[in-house]
Amino acid sequence: MTIHVEGLVAIAIFYLLILVVGIWAAWKNKHSGEAEGTDRSETIMVGGRDIGLFVGGFTMTATWVGGGYINGTAEYVYLPEYGLAWAQAPFGYALSLVVGGLFFAKPMRSRGYVTMLDPFQQLYGKRMGGLLFIPALMGEIFWSAAILNALGATLSVIVDINIKMSVIISALIAIFYTLVGGLYSVAYTDVVQLFCIFLGLWISVPFALTNPAVSDITVSAVKKVHQAPWKGSINKDDIWIWIDNFCLLMLGGIPWQVYFQRVLSASSATYAQVLSFLAAFGCLIMAVPSVLIGAIGASTDWNQTSYGSIAPKDKDQADMILPIVLQHLCPPFVSFFGLGAVSAAVMSSADSSILSASSMFARNIYQLAFRQSASDREIVWVMRITIFVFGGLATMMALVTGTVYGLWYLSSDLVYVIIFPQLLSVLFVKGTNTYGSVAAYLFGLVLRIGGGEPYLRLPPFIYYPGWIIEKQIHQETGIIEDFVKQRFPFKTVSMAASFVANFIFSHLAKYLFESGKISHKYDFLDAVVSRHSGEIMDKTTLVTRSNNIGLSEMAPVRPRLSVTLAAAFTRRDTLSSDGS
Repeated sequence: MTIHVEGLVAIAIFYLLILVVGIWAAWKNKHSGEAEGTDRSETIMVGGRDIGLFVGGFTMTATWVGGGYINGTAEYVYLPEYGLAWAQAPFGYALSLVVGGLFFAKPMRSRGYVTMLDPFQQLYGKRMGGLLFIPALMGEIFWSAAILNALGATLSVIVDINIKMSVIISALIAIFYTLVGGLYSVAYTDVVQLFCIFLGLWISVPFALTNPAVSDITVSAVKKVHQAPWKGSINKDDIWIWIDNFCLLMLGGIPWQVYFQRVLSASSATYAQVLSFLAAFGCLIMAVPSVLIGAIGASTDWNQTSYGSIAPKDKDQADMILPIVLQHLCPPFVSFFGLGAVSAAVMSSADSSILSASSMFARNIYQLAFRQSASDREIVWVMRITIFVFGGLATMMALVTGTVYGLWYLSSDLVYVIIFPQLLSVLFVKGTNTYGSVAAYLFGLVLRIGGGEPYLRLPPFIYYPGWIIEKQIHQETGIIEDFVKQRFPFKTVSMAASFVANFIFSHLAKYLFESGKISHKYDFLDAVVSRHSGEIMDKTTLVTRSNNIGLSEMAPVRPRLSVTLAAAFTRRDTLSSDGS
């Protein structure tokens, strides 16, 4: 195995830069929030709520511009059966940030929440918050594992070093500076990482475009040169699949703690909205070089390159098209710049996911569900331990699990199908309660799992209208596998069914208990009858009858002096600077 010394030096310099910036950010902001009396644990989670436009814009963009984003966009543009028409991530995630900014950022930031799960525990109780933590945690951990796995493969392609070693080193660096500085370190390193992504990919594109083996990409976009046109097309039979996937990206990209961690760290509700809009624009800009690299891969005669006569798609290596283009169509020193870009993209996503998962666990599971009297120092240590544990878990999965991308696909679907309709209900629909939330959870879970998951070889037990059996051929082994392809938009339908179930079962339970058809003693979740008790109301709600808060009524909340669950949902600096 040949070790590229220049590549190792470039990676070492880049990683050292990220580490130094992360430690500097932690040192610079170590006393942030003390003057306002903000807890240290909350400062780690939401950065003292003083993230400005410049740093905030970069870190919000880094919410989705990660290794999976730039690698996946290039892959879909390159694949002849998909092309640009199916590269939905740039527009889907950009629109998710726009929708999040328009409808979700302001109510979440104005009410002074600390994590995405706060409104669920506030309205539905700690048990339901724990249930909703499961798909949220799965999404964060599997996402981190998937992109760490991709980083290891990328490093092995360009630098030819051991995959496991590269994954472990990358994960340790991300865990360390996240451990030291929390959101501040994550935010400031995001600025450096996004700059490296942009610079590294744009430096590589001109060299790849002018390589003699590459045809004119404007011609190969509409005409078959070496493979089908990379512009792609959508077959009539697949239009509902396209719509289903686009809705998943656009709406399913909202209910993630990595997004709301940025929203809740903004210095005001208006800033949170502006950051979302800036990040939407940033996502589109950052996708351009990935689209071009995918087009270059589709326009290349690989027989003229050092890669070999067989194209990457015929070796089941389409997912590695970006590092392959950097390695075989660019000079070595340029490919190392691109390698830095990929490494930056991965770390900018991994550190955010690890911090998000630990924040939800420390606050919503450990503090609010089990240890309401826990000291601030105790919560900080729980966060530090879980950052290490969740980071280690993601690293281990990246090293030993071959189906990590399948796990992430399934968990991201569950976030869309289960958490998004519940977030809609808890913020904008009056009268929902824990019974409706449980029913919605079960409806969404069964309908989504019932559709199967080809990535995990999970067979369906619900065959939606229009399903067909397709064959998948593994190019290197020649093995042919049959799988069920669901053409029905069952993910979006499952999400809608979950939302409707929440509304119907909430009002049904309310009617049955309040009319006396079911005795009050059977209200075991304390979701209907007990909500009229002042004692329960004090423990479970942010302000009196919080489910009646409208977007025009976002008033400041005065902190309670007693240590209760209500105090955990109370912020001393809830008044936004824009006077909302």
